[in-house]
Amino acid sequence: MREVLDQMHTVIRLETPPRRIVSLVPSQTELLSDLGLVNEVVGITKFCIYPEAWYRSKTRIGGTKSVNIEQVKYLQPDLIIGNKEENSEKDIYELRKIAPVWMSDIYTLTDALDMISSLGDLCDRVEQSTALCTEIMSEFKELNSQLSPSHPMKTVAYYIWKDPNMLAGKHTFIDAMLQACGWVNITTESRYPEENPTMQPDVIFLSTEPFPFNEEHCEEFRVRFPHAQVVLVDGEFFSWYGSRLRTAPKYFTSLLEQLTR
Repeated sequence: MREVLDQMHTVIRLETPPRRIVSLVPSQTELLSDLGLVNEVVGITKFCIYPEAWYRSKTRIGGTKSVNIEQVKYLQPDLIIGNKEENSEKDIYELRKIAPVWMSDIYTLTDALDMISSLGDLCDRVEQSTALCTEIMSEFKELNSQLSPSHPMKTVAYYIWKDPNMLAGKHTFIDAMLQACGWVNITTESRYPEENPTMQPDVIFLSTEPFPFNEEHCEEFRVRFPHAQVVLVDGEFFSWYGSRLRTAPKYFTSLLEQLTR
């Protein structure tokens, strides 16, 4: 019997490496694929669109915050993998009656690397997870080396929702990614506050998720904030904390170049 702690400090007990996994978070589903768990993952959410082959072939068990408990029970999982922010406390309570539930709780790059390493250990994919963590750390080190200490740091308002207009604040993974790029989050509030209409950021990022901002919204915000650079950004690179992190630094580098033109 193995006993491990998840990121919410809950003890998870497994007799053998899991062979029937249900994943409740899109970024972690993508990670499980990149760790080579194609046969072990039996259930995913309707928002787990990567890899595309899994989205077409794996059983979908509802949404991240509206899990079909009976569907999960039918799949007879021996491990369920979720996240504190993405999944509802009520669903997790019910799912623990079916199988062990390993929960992530991620606010920083260090948290994300710990999650990747822990799941690699838990799912008997240590070699793959170690290599992935090494690659991610190398890419972020390269990103950091490109930041100029003499260049003034720009303030950023990162929008995640419209009507009400909400921002990614402090104590979020998105904020950690902004900091990794040398940007300063203009909001000092935690989590996801509503905008302060009097703020004057240097840059406004409109994220493609969870609200699907598009170029038309960019024009609207350029009228409201004529002195700011308004950019539509791929939210997956800022908020997906699994294997997507190995390509995020190159995306951030392209954004940095775009903002300095």
